[in-house]
Amino acid sequence: MLVEYKKEGKIAIFTLNRPEVFNAQSIQMLKELNAALADFRDDPDLWVGIVTGAGDKAFCAGADIKETLQFMKQNRGKYWASPRTMMRGMDIWKPLIAAINGMALGGGLEIVLACDIRIAAETAILGVPEVKLGILPGGGGTQRLVRTLPWCKAAELLFTGDPIKAADALSLGLINEVVPPEKVMETAGKWAERLCKVSPLALQAIKEAMTRGSNQSLDDGLRLEMALEDFLLGSDDFVEGTMAFAEKRKPEFKGR
Repeated sequence: MLVEYKKEGKIAIFTLNRPEVFNAQSIQMLKELNAALADFRDDPDLWVGIVTGAGDKAFCAGADIKETLQFMKQNRGKYWASPRTMMRGMDIWKPLIAAINGMALGGGLEIVLACDIRIAAETAILGVPEVKLGILPGGGGTQRLVRTLPWCKAAELLFTGDPIKAADALSLGLINEVVPPEKVMETAGKWAERLCKVSPLALQAIKEAMTRGSNQSLDDGLRLEMALEDFLLGSDDFVEGTMAFAEKRKPEFKGR
């Protein structure tokens, strides 16, 4: 399997599994990631996902130059040919955590950008070197970086193709936390457990409001927010949350 997919309670773990080539993305890997993400998306018992890479050197070094880039060239204009993932074409409203255990370059950084919480090893480097290959970051890099960083910093990364260290990515607000390499998965797991303590329905609604609203006018975003709030007001989780607050106890959310 090029993507190992495990379920641990309410948490799904996706491991990109091509360590011999720094977990570079092949078409088969993307197909397996698509299938695993679809299962995660549709399983009501899974609330949070963690994405990481096999081994201790790479999260994902980007697209497999020999295979994936050739596939892209052969399928120019056929946007439906590439497998859909959280990078493009698949809406995943459940929270995703990137456990960046090593280099995250090109498509690897684009996976990171498509995740909501990002934990990086001190040794990790991040970048989008596509400009040096004569192409652009086509998995959301040009769109998500400029929505995440100040314009000039996004331009610096995209225009030069030069990578940055994890500490610099933290100072830019590109990632949430930097930890020793051996603590990456442990820290990501703690974040996942923390997110499993709140209402999964509310989390998903918040992520949907953030994601869709960022592409809308403020007025349209406020309407979307109101519609999602109306949905949550009719949920069992809302009843449980308010009762638990009144009774001064921890809520037991069911995702209903």
